Amino acid sequence: MSDCCSPSTSLPKKHRCPRNGIEYTEVSARTIAHHLKQPSSWQDSGRRYFFCDDPGCDVVYFGEDDSVILKSQLRTRVGVKEADDDALLCYCFGITRADALGDPAIKDFVVDKTRQGLCFCETSNPSGRCCLKDFPKR
Repeated sequence: MSDCCSPSTSLPKKHRCPRNGIEYTEVSARTIAHHLKQPSSWQDSGRRYFFCDDPGCDVVYFGEDDSVILKSQLRTRVGVKEADDDALLCYCFGITRADALGDPAIKDFVVDKTRQGLCFCETSNPSGRCCLKDFPKR
């Protein structure tokens, strides 16, 4: 019998950022490696990692061992941590906050492309999740 059918202990889905103390959700090592300036020098410890989306915190990723990866270590600007209108909301299609504010229908474009399976949020978005929740409310 494989382990997939065995009862397992559930690990907490969130962990506190070692800098600001707020709990955040898990992100894959694959996502992190995609955004690092020097992914070849990063040692994935095999532990779980989390994404901090607090604009006031310089930590972007942190491990359950409280190791941190800072904004300065990434090649990607993290849109949810930036205040300017050029910050990306949708990494799959290059849509900025200004684009979304200037054309509210652009969110419908992203929704349509997502339904068609043409997005790749897990690696392109630093959060590892869909961007739709980051769009301005209409």
